[in-house]
Amino acid sequence: MPELRVIEVAREMREASRELARAGRSVGFVPTLGALHEGHLSLVRRARAENDAVVASIYVNPTQFGEGEDFERYPRSLEKDLDLLRGEDADIAFCPANAEMYPPNHSTFVEVGYLSNKLCGLSRPGHFRGVATVCAKLFHLVRPTRAYFGRKDAQQALLLRRMVRDLLLDLEIVVCPIVREADGLAISSRNANLSPEERAQATCLSCALEAAREALAAGETDAMQLIEIMAQRVISEPAAELDYAAIVDPEDLEDVREVDRECLAALAVWFGSTRLIDNATLGRAEKG
Repeated sequence: MPELRVIEVAREMREASRELARAGRSVGFVPTLGALHEGHLSLVRRARAENDAVVASIYVNPTQFGEGEDFERYPRSLEKDLDLLRGEDADIAFCPANAEMYPPNHSTFVEVGYLSNKLCGLSRPGHFRGVATVCAKLFHLVRPTRAYFGRKDAQQALLLRRMVRDLLLDLEIVVCPIVREADGLAISSRNANLSPEERAQATCLSCALEAAREALAAGETDAMQLIEIMAQRVISEPAAELDYAAIVDPEDLEDVREVDRECLAALAVWFGSTRLIDNATLGRAEKG
């Protein structure tokens, strides 16, 4: 098994990408904030299966965290993460410092129009500007053939696909199924911040989505009624505070009135200072 190459300098990552391009090797890229879990590793495996080389980035990007959010306490476990990447036969781990990604007096950002101001963008202003900016930089440095993202972050994946299209970037965004715990909770690095009581109640997200799916199967197609079913399931848990429940068009995130085609049901819920998200496709079998 080749040794995992750990790169910390942007210039070195750029040169490694050029070497891979000169060799004609396809590159699968998995951008992460670190604190790797089975969801991330499923992306690495998919990238490994579909490409000649696999690059993963580990970088807690400050520009996607808003004031009062959990940047300082976001889980960091670099050595464990690197061991996990070695176990999945990744080729390169790019682990830059902030100074590498944001030079002094940095003032350039990427913003993806109205998609940034829907759903999570309403309660996390500036978040998606930070995501788009750092991903544009990472795509430029890594030069991937394909970049892999989890469907749990459905809005992020849609936004990045739009950015890639609009900026004429030469890569494919691949969206992979949500990976869940045995009790249905979508796997997330933030789950580690939940108390035991909060962790037990956090299954209300997947249960709410399942309740909407069951109601739809029973004939309820009014989006507001389905949203109310999801909201009531969430707020039945004493530790849960609903941020939003929505049913939207999966291509433009506009609200829908009737679930008479494929739609996206999405939730964001606070447990104390920890915010969790989840989603499901309504109108046909869920993708993940």
